Amino acid sequence: MSEVSSRVMWELAEPVHDLVYFTPEAVQAAGEVGMRGFWMGYVAMRAAPLGPVHPAVVTSSFYVFHPDRVTRALPDAWRYAAPSDVLAARERAVDLAMRRLYGQDALRGAPMAQAADLAWDAAQAADTAGRVLGAANQALERPAEPHVRLWQAVTTLREHRGDGHVAVLVGRGIGPVQAMVLKAAAGESDGTMLREGRKWDAATWRAAEAELRERGWVDDDGRLTPRGAAERRAIEDATDAAAEGPWRAVGRGATARLAELLAPLARTVLESGLIPAGNPVGLTGSLPGGSRQFHSG
Repeated sequence: MSEVSSRVMWELAEPVHDLVYFTPEAVQAAGEVGMRGFWMGYVAMRAAPLGPVHPAVVTSSFYVFHPDRVTRALPDAWRYAAPSDVLAARERAVDLAMRRLYGQDALRGAPMAQAADLAWDAAQAADTAGRVLGAANQALERPAEPHVRLWQAVTTLREHRGDGHVAVLVGRGIGPVQAMVLKAAAGESDGTMLREGRKWDAATWRAAEAELRERGWVDDDGRLTPRGAAERRAIEDATDAAAEGPWRAVGRGATARLAELLAPLARTVLESGLIPAGNPVGLTGSLPGGSRQFHSG
């Protein structure tokens, strides 16, 4: 196991990955290939590595989204643009966003090239058996531009981790809405933003809260009980353990160096104000070692 944990590597890589969700370049690129609104763009860009699969496959792999959120985007999105065109659009979006945020000197420098190659090695070393989104992203071609290659690599690693997180939830009998209720109860994201963004109705959310109260995991105010906090820690610990493989494969030195190179890139994103408070990802705006930390989900 590397000295720099998989949790820390996620905390450093997630802000870079999230450029594809929160930047105006992403919205514009999706619109340019015919996507109708934010959610069609989000679903199509994230699902494009899978190809034109049935919406049920995408719903399953995204896990926490109501089927209606996905079926409002797919398969209609593929009538406007093929998955390959959407993949090209997201690369353009990330390219433009990173150029704006980091500047040409940073993108052309040796640290960016080194970060890209280290991250790519880790992403290619990831075991994607049973990890659909991780495998689909891992199979994409290697981008020529180092900064785009870095983004694709951290995206593969992010989806690899997310696939493992879903497996942990399924194994512990925690459904999609229950998972979001736990996340909100832990103070990691805004519950209303989670519910509305993933298109679940209030009654379903209340039912999930009631189920978790019966388990003794949340109290009447919707906060984690000690028992619920222990369960949440167990989920996160299992997720972290399942995500260690790529970092064991590349070794401690490479992992530590990549962490060093990612830190200023993550800080730039967090300090830009692009990522909103209470965001569904759970980003708090602090880097590892600060008073607050990110949480996966």
